[in-house]
Amino acid sequence: MSQFQQLVQARRSANKFKMDVAISEQELHDMFNLVKFAPSAFNLQHARYVAVTDKELKDKIYEAAHKQYKVKTSSAVIAVLGDLEAYRNVGPINEGLLNLGVMDQREFDETVSDVTRMYEEGGDQFKRDEAIRNASLSAMLFMLIAKDKGWDTCPMIGFDPEQLRQVLNIPDRFVPVMLIAVGKEDTEKQRPRGYRKPVGEFASFNGL
Repeated sequence: MSQFQQLVQARRSANKFKMDVAISEQELHDMFNLVKFAPSAFNLQHARYVAVTDKELKDKIYEAAHKQYKVKTSSAVIAVLGDLEAYRNVGPINEGLLNLGVMDQREFDETVSDVTRMYEEGGDQFKRDEAIRNASLSAMLFMLIAKDKGWDTCPMIGFDPEQLRQVLNIPDRFVPVMLIAVGKEDTEKQRPRGYRKPVGEFASFNGL
């Protein structure tokens, strides 16, 4: 079994963490420095992260997350946001390729025009779908990176998004996608892994 296979099978959602385990900003920074390689549509990098380690602020997120105990015991809570206006950065993101000669001016201009038109014509629902879709791809990579570095995680959708906005001063251009609790799992009363469907129940070939 490869190391990656072991990592995938070892990662699981932790519902309880060991109390008073600190995680440094440098450790989180190192994780984010790898998560930047996550795929995103047109390389727009829609994901935005807010890492919360401050106890008082984490207590406020605990309230916004319907008082879920995993938040209380976590070393950090990560708010994963999706940028509804990520497409506006298509020019700056591609300027490096233009300057290196990888893109010529025509290709650069067409890329900026085509991506901008796609998002603006797609409307608010498309922008929201894209923000959530791409931030979720990034979040999954973050959880694998965290596990590889010895940390356990739990993705969470059980929170009040408006309350979270207030706690973290999140502008309207960002949609709260999920929270990720990070810490060292307390395995004393760990439940067995939940049922996983066999491949034949969720995958087919050349048609549904």
